[in-house]
Amino acid sequence: MMREPMRSCATPPAAVAHRLMVDELQFTLRRSMRRRTLQITVERNGELVLSSPPDVDESRLKAFVLEKRFWIYTKLAEKEALRRSVPTKEYVDGEGFLYLGRSYRLRLVDGQCVPVKLLHGRFLLCRDRVGNGREHLIQWYSNRAKAWLWNKAQDYLTRMEVKPAGLRVQDLGYRWGSCGRGDWLYFHWKTILLPAHIAEYVLVHELAHLHQPHHIPEFWQRVERAMPDFEQRKNWLAEHGMEVEGM
Repeated sequence: MMREPMRSCATPPAAVAHRLMVDELQFTLRRSMRRRTLQITVERNGELVLSSPPDVDESRLKAFVLEKRFWIYTKLAEKEALRRSVPTKEYVDGEGFLYLGRSYRLRLVDGQCVPVKLLHGRFLLCRDRVGNGREHLIQWYSNRAKAWLWNKAQDYLTRMEVKPAGLRVQDLGYRWGSCGRGDWLYFHWKTILLPAHIAEYVLVHELAHLHQPHHIPEFWQRVERAMPDFEQRKNWLAEHGMEVEGM
């Protein structure tokens, strides 16, 4: 992501989103009076986001995009190449499946009382459930993710002064997590595929949103107080997160 210092005035809370076209590049433009910099973000799905203070005119925004055009195209190309390189999983003996950053081989078995289990370093999948193997593994991952994330959250609730209403795991598309109404936390089931210290960053990120919904300096300060090395974890997720997309 790219930033440029800018000046802005008052500080009401809301950020307003619009569309901005610069040549063939389409951006979601988010203006917020809390923001003091211009920032370009290339999301996991290739969506381009331009964040700006409210008083920056369109010509300045377009000039900033043109300045950063090479960087933008490089990031888009990297994400597209990574997306193409991630193979689709096959539910056959020996296929590898991630869990907390480690790959475990799949073994098809007969007579197992549950569709999926992890035992002695192997994922065991009932042979007669292979046709719905993906759905059974997603259910297994979702159950594990909910328990793991909620247990890990207990390490941060007091020091971050937060009290979430609860935690849900589901398919969030291209988002790792979300902080919803009523202080509910939502996480993508694929979070549990990430290395543990990266999944922990996703958790802390969403816990910080219980205080501050926007990615303003105050938000990142809260994340840093809870996790001083968050920048390294955040960068790893941006560079490698798509590697778990193959399921």
